[in-house]
Amino acid sequence: MAAARGGPRESTTHCPYCALQCSTVLSGERTEVAVRPSADFAVNRGGLCQKGWTAPAVLAAPDRLLTPLVRGAGGELEPAGWDEALDLVAGRLTRIRAEYGADAVAVFGGGGLTNEKAYTLGKFARVALGTSQIDYNGRFCMSSAAAAATAAFGLDRGLPFPVTDLDGADVILLAGANPAETMPPLMRHLAGAELVVVDPRRTRTARQAALHLQPVPGTDLALALGLLHLAVTEGLVDKEYVAERTGGFDTAWERCVAWWPERVEEVTGVPAADLRTAVRMLGDARRAYVLTGRGAEQHSKGSDTVAAFINLALALGLPGREGSGFGTLTGQGNGQGGREMGQKADQLPGYRSLTDPAARAHVASVWGVDADALPGPGRSAYELLDALGRDGGPRALLVFGSNPVVSAPRAAHVTERLGALDLLVVADFVPSETAALADVVLPVAQWAEEEGTLTSLEGRVLRRRAHLTPPPGVRTDLEVLHGLATRLGQPAGRFSTRPREVFDELRRASAGGPADYSGISYARLDAGEALHWPCPTENGVENGAGRSDTGGARTDAAESHQGHPGTPRPFLDRFAHPDGRARFAAVEHRAAAREPDRAFPLYGTTGRVLAQYQSGAQTRRVPELVAAAPEAVVEVHPDTARRLGLADGGFADVGSVYGAVRARVRLTRTVRTDTVFVPFHFPGAARANLFTGDALDPRSRMPEFKVTAVRVTPAGEGP
Repeated sequence: MAAARGGPRESTTHCPYCALQCSTVLSGERTEVAVRPSADFAVNRGGLCQKGWTAPAVLAAPDRLLTPLVRGAGGELEPAGWDEALDLVAGRLTRIRAEYGADAVAVFGGGGLTNEKAYTLGKFARVALGTSQIDYNGRFCMSSAAAAATAAFGLDRGLPFPVTDLDGADVILLAGANPAETMPPLMRHLAGAELVVVDPRRTRTARQAALHLQPVPGTDLALALGLLHLAVTEGLVDKEYVAERTGGFDTAWERCVAWWPERVEEVTGVPAADLRTAVRMLGDARRAYVLTGRGAEQHSKGSDTVAAFINLALALGLPGREGSGFGTLTGQGNGQGGREMGQKADQLPGYRSLTDPAARAHVASVWGVDADALPGPGRSAYELLDALGRDGGPRALLVFGSNPVVSAPRAAHVTERLGALDLLVVADFVPSETAALADVVLPVAQWAEEEGTLTSLEGRVLRRRAHLTPPPGVRTDLEVLHGLATRLGQPAGRFSTRPREVFDELRRASAGGPADYSGISYARLDAGEALHWPCPTENGVENGAGRSDTGGARTDAAESHQGHPGTPRPFLDRFAHPDGRARFAAVEHRAAAREPDRAFPLYGTTGRVLAQYQSGAQTRRVPELVAAAPEAVVEVHPDTARRLGLADGGFADVGSVYGAVRARVRLTRTVRTDTVFVPFHFPGAARANLFTGDALDPRSRMPEFKVTAVRVTPAGEGP
């Protein structure tokens, strides 16, 4: 968006942080960029959170990376020219591949990369490197919800309805979500509803709830089974909906028939009376939603837990009904698009399966390569990191848009594996903790310096617009990948550096897939159209492989000359399984991988705080945010602290079988007496993921971040 003639230049873009993707207007030059919220964007409605208001500060970070760095003979990272750095990386990759095979090189991406960058990264890995070893940090964020939603509905889209639909809700159940801190502008859309919040902590969101269910960590699945049991026994099941639009109810009911309220209370600690109240609130509401977040998903049984909440929503007749529904609150800025465009170990662009011969053939034809040459699925994110430097594992790793030294589970172990590599290359715009370990660091452009698209939590494709040009010495990720690809022998035209060209290719590659972007274009987005995928046609003409079976979205306008209008609500008529029905899942509660015992008697859990974001690599460089949340803390109930000899403001060690964290004690009655909480944004000895473990969900391969058995002692006094 241009300003009036003679006025300061302005650019309309989107916030660099969470998946709400609040619309913002930037003005001013590099050291004085100002931000204000767009007044007419329905998601944030003229509001921003503390992180959004301070986002421009990162553009002028004093330690911004402005030149490539190469580790010299003395062991220090030293400035280098771009040709020197890229030649070095390409040469070492070539030697490693020649000696150990293509899978000796791995790629690790991020859920904050634009669609164009995520798409190109997956293409680069599979075509230029020929490796199957690519995954991304979204495996730590949305994989359990994606697995459960795909099984239930035949399609994974975080919110299969616009955020604004929540405005009309009477009751909303939030399971393991704390949007008052993680995405505050969303709370405007929840203000008119009665909230039922499921969370072991009395979070800012829980304090605004009509009903707070505070279960023992790791027992959300038992709680969800109990809620479905009550929905049946209280006569709240929508029998007509279940009969006409679903399958598998009887088998799911068999699994929860034994989860009567008193048994659920015994396992979860949630009073049976509160369980009954919660179900009646949902069942009696005309418009109700069930939403899950990381608290329900980041478990070794996270897929089953989300499936159990989907079962509850299906039994009440909510999904695929305008004014009600089920959804998951995506975390990272492009968490939705990031997993659709091919940087996930088992997926090709368009949310296609890498093992589907037709999908492989289609994408290979767009890329101009032989389908048989495309590698198969590789390791999931944690499994990939765990294999680094081992026999048969990757010996080189390229990292784009991620900081696994802080964000990965078993952080000390992952740091060791990174240190065992022959080559570690990190592309970033600040010297993250992972970049500090690298052999080569490549400085890349930031959000306000690049063009592209992102896909919000509601499946809407949005335009990111550059307000500034990158500083001298800085390149875009697309330019970096182009430079490496050509040095590895790829034709120069195969890896474009122009986002619009990449998006047009991405459209062709996604055509006919579940996440079909082929009818979306920069021109339509720049014209202000609100386009949610699937969107298979533009100007009344189908693109690429043709029209996708998207689950029965209403598509009458697809035949008009205006093109397909996009699909904000894909399940109104039918779900995306071939028979059009949603599927109940037969799931059963099981214990966490590490339950408390005599040696580790407490539950340790992790999460986010309002003023910080993800690994903190960006937000820890913003003075206002540092002032609001300067360091890691361990939240402990006063009664627990008294028993353990902990003092408010003193330091404590939080240890598990995997490792220990040292953090300042904060006494609070918002946590259970059997639980301690540590935010995961901080580096060094305060990394919360030093105590998290490597148990993985068998379906999603999600690590169990949300519950670990720990002991807490005054700093330095532990065994």
